[in-house]
Amino acid sequence: MPHPFPKPKAPMPRIRLALCLTLIAAPAWADYPETLRDHILPGYAAFAAATADLAAAAQADCTAEALRPAYHAAFDAWQGVAHLRLGPVEEDGRDRIIAYWPDPKGLGQTQQDALLSGDPAALEPAAFAKASIAARGLFGMERLLYPVAPTVPPCALIRATATDLARIAAVVDAEWQIGYADAMLTPGATPDAPFQTGPDVRQALFTQLAFGLEKLADQQLGRPLGQPSLPHPDRAQALASGRSLRNVLLSLQAMRAMVETLTPDAPQTIAAFDRAITLAEKLEDPIFAGVATPSGRLKVEILQQAIQRTREIVGDELARELDTDISLNAGDGD
Repeated sequence: MPHPFPKPKAPMPRIRLALCLTLIAAPAWADYPETLRDHILPGYAAFAAATADLAAAAQADCTAEALRPAYHAAFDAWQGVAHLRLGPVEEDGRDRIIAYWPDPKGLGQTQQDALLSGDPAALEPAAFAKASIAARGLFGMERLLYPVAPTVPPCALIRATATDLARIAAVVDAEWQIGYADAMLTPGATPDAPFQTGPDVRQALFTQLAFGLEKLADQQLGRPLGQPSLPHPDRAQALASGRSLRNVLLSLQAMRAMVETLTPDAPQTIAAFDRAITLAEKLEDPIFAGVATPSGRLKVEILQQAIQRTREIVGDELARELDTDISLNAGDGD
């Protein structure tokens, strides 16, 4: 059955001429220049475009029904780069603003309520950019478009949230293309460059994959699974918008695609990703509600185990291929 969510737009990034020439001249085999050209830059460009569309849509019609397709397109685009937590997206905690989750204390709702009842000037772009990160981003928008109880759409807050998200996405996209891409392609160009050698770049990208898989297994599946005697389907990511499983699937697909840009010689890694992706595609449980039943829980556990196994293979085969290792917790600094 076709999935109800729309596919995100994926325009080519607006890369400077010098960078274009550098990438075109890159070797034909897969390595980090190909990852930059074929995965990172198009991914952030697609996210910037999708969030710009969402902001424009919010200005035209702020009703939840009208905005949900553009919201899902933006969230889909984010899943293409959600595993990348380095460079411009880390600056000023932008990744946390874009996707503040989990929020076990419900800070986001509390902060949004305060914004709605406070001074309207707090919703102006410059002021809203200083608001609590828990009230902003994709999950802030989810609470507005999928409210727990029927409410009158808070148009001013919806528009402020969409505009802020588009601004952040545009800044991240621009900073990758204007400076950080060059730093990745020319490691060691200056003593304070973020990468000093090619192996440094491979280590950083490898770490993103390892941590991305860890997050899927431990958080996005682990939180709703809870304990066998105490499952927590209410803790699933993007529960209100029905995206819990979809986010896992899209992230797996994005990371698999990233591996292919890094190396053509990781067959076990690709096979492990394919198994996990197939399990996710066959799992008819979009919000992991099944974890509350023995049979449903088993299916989610099998998917979790497949993702954990993929991470093990990444740490073995892909690490050897890239001559790197999981030497640090990739979540450090997030």
